[in-house]
Amino acid sequence: MRDIKLIVLLLAVHTNLIAGSTVDDKFLADEEEATNWAGYGRTYSEQRFSPQTQINDKTVSELGIKWYLDLPKDRSLTGTPLAIDGILYFNGSYNVVRAVEAKTGKLLWEFDPKVTEHSGDRLRMMWDWNRGIAFWKGKVFNATIDGRLIALDAKTGKPVWTVQTFDPQKPLIITGAPKVFKDKVIIGNGGTEWGPARGFVTAYDTETGEEAWKFYTVPGNPADGFENNAMKMAAKTWTGEWWKHGGGGTVWHGITYDPEFNQVYLGTGNGSPWNPKIRSPEGGDNLFLCSIVALDADTGEYKWHYQTTPGEAWDYNSNMDMILVDLKVKDRLAKAIIHAPKNGFFYIINRVNGKLLSAEPYVKVDWATEVDMKTGRPIERAGARYEDGEEVVWPSAFGGHNWHAMSYNPNTGLAYIPIIEMPGMFSDKNVDIMHWESPYFKFDAAIEFGPDYVPDGIGTGALRAWDPLRQKLIWEVPLPGVWNPGTLTTAGNLVFQGRADGTFHAYTADKGEALWSRDLGVGISAPPITYNVDGVQYISLLTGWGGVGAATPGFMGAQHGWAYGAHMRRLVTFALNEKNELPPSKGPIYAKPILAEDFVVDETLASRGSKLYTEECMMCHGPGAGAAGNAPDLRASPIMLSTDAMHSVVVNGSLRSNGMPNFAKYQENDLIALQHYVRRQANTPAPCKACNEGGL
Repeated sequence: MRDIKLIVLLLAVHTNLIAGSTVDDKFLADEEEATNWAGYGRTYSEQRFSPQTQINDKTVSELGIKWYLDLPKDRSLTGTPLAIDGILYFNGSYNVVRAVEAKTGKLLWEFDPKVTEHSGDRLRMMWDWNRGIAFWKGKVFNATIDGRLIALDAKTGKPVWTVQTFDPQKPLIITGAPKVFKDKVIIGNGGTEWGPARGFVTAYDTETGEEAWKFYTVPGNPADGFENNAMKMAAKTWTGEWWKHGGGGTVWHGITYDPEFNQVYLGTGNGSPWNPKIRSPEGGDNLFLCSIVALDADTGEYKWHYQTTPGEAWDYNSNMDMILVDLKVKDRLAKAIIHAPKNGFFYIINRVNGKLLSAEPYVKVDWATEVDMKTGRPIERAGARYEDGEEVVWPSAFGGHNWHAMSYNPNTGLAYIPIIEMPGMFSDKNVDIMHWESPYFKFDAAIEFGPDYVPDGIGTGALRAWDPLRQKLIWEVPLPGVWNPGTLTTAGNLVFQGRADGTFHAYTADKGEALWSRDLGVGISAPPITYNVDGVQYISLLTGWGGVGAATPGFMGAQHGWAYGAHMRRLVTFALNEKNELPPSKGPIYAKPILAEDFVVDETLASRGSKLYTEECMMCHGPGAGAAGNAPDLRASPIMLSTDAMHSVVVNGSLRSNGMPNFAKYQENDLIALQHYVRRQANTPAPCKACNEGGL
């Protein structure tokens, strides 16, 4: 009897180890542990650097597909899988989490949080993508776009606990990955363009889901008192009645834990609304917008901050990765953060006190001429804040670098950045500054930042290898379009990156020489990972066009031809000397607008429909009704030819399970106005050469 009990106990211990119960602070801080990929950036440093060398600059030419897993129910795949003890964990569309065998791709379990059923009105502002999950002591943590944080048993995928992280009546969403440290899991949220959002993060106990601490990133109404001295200090940098508009500063991405100093760094977001003439009419820096904020990891208390864009006016948030590195600056070792936010400057920040060590532009920047090293503040160009109502500024609201993962290789000393070179037009000429009110589940940033039609050639993309110490470009590879995914770098002198055109590439990390590529048949928006099982190094990558660049830029994104629902999404895994092939791709497919010759467009109705479309349709179906692939192109939809069909879908929500929200308030005249707008757009030639030449 004792022997049986002992065997059962040993089996239980073995099973628990397989589930990754050893993933804790020590595990996630170990830069030499190369077998697993246990955190979003592999380790706490967020470097996305692996010590693995089996696949290297000499052997990578032999890289081939080991296995692939079709994901027919998925659409946007932007997340980083985790690899722990021979099992891959990842989330797909609408936060469905899966566990698969890393050697074979065999599905072990799947958990569906049924987001569309829980979301209510939030579905109106929801996308289907998420950037990842977290793992801690045998639990997988999944943050759903509708605001829940769910702890799953890693062995079974069954929920252990669930918490609602924000008021479900508020227009907030989650698209970022939770982070774990010291038996806590932390998550923020986003939504500044959809309502009066006040940014905050919350840390929860990993075992129970109980709240450990919360930190707001901007102050609330002074009449209600301040949560802490940091909020009292920040309030002095705001004017007017900012709290009525929320303020912003949401932490929708960009959280780094630093075990060396027991600090959590928050990368904070843009203002709510974007336009400071409304948000803070008498000026002010508006802390802690567009900042790095350091908190005590145990208590959530403020320690220091550095603001990259004081009083921001262009959506230049600082939610991008914050990577921990040791750099030799002026003959002294600096414990530093390297950070390439949207505003176009590459920053080196002292992790001890937040002091600026260096800041130089890594893309074209003209909103500011430089960053003053004495004050740490940007020196802005006159007129950049669209003081006269309109201004063209570099970079655009997409930023010089968006959320796509930057990596850092300590062997080369280089950071590898997916960059965007593109200007933005910012105008508030048509905004009623004096009477503007925050929207409620409608898109309104209190500024116009682009025309109906965004041409496909307006911007360019590249992979840039940047030397943080010398603040110098070392090498560059041009990329297709502007929306290209994050990077992975290894001790094998390699950098891996997918592309918007559906190809996956490997370069030498020191010189950027192209060594290997593979066409995977669909646009790629997720970064790769690498890990080792039984002595074999693998590389895994989710394929599936997604993220804001597959939704909001219209024809600029549609140029790649990843039409809604047309191409299979997959998890693809590579190893050396493998010869497997993917099924043939359909190749680029472009929407062919329906030209209803008997439909006479009423320009008055079309203009009214344009306003409705911009507020509640554009963020998924694209500006100018030109979809980039995240949602159906309405110009080619037969539903838009019938008000009865529109009523079924738009008002009654017959396609809600597919992610199409319902707008019960819409009357028939609203549907007719939308119909006239879409028909007008269908009759207008698209500013996209490939789109006009192709067609569904």
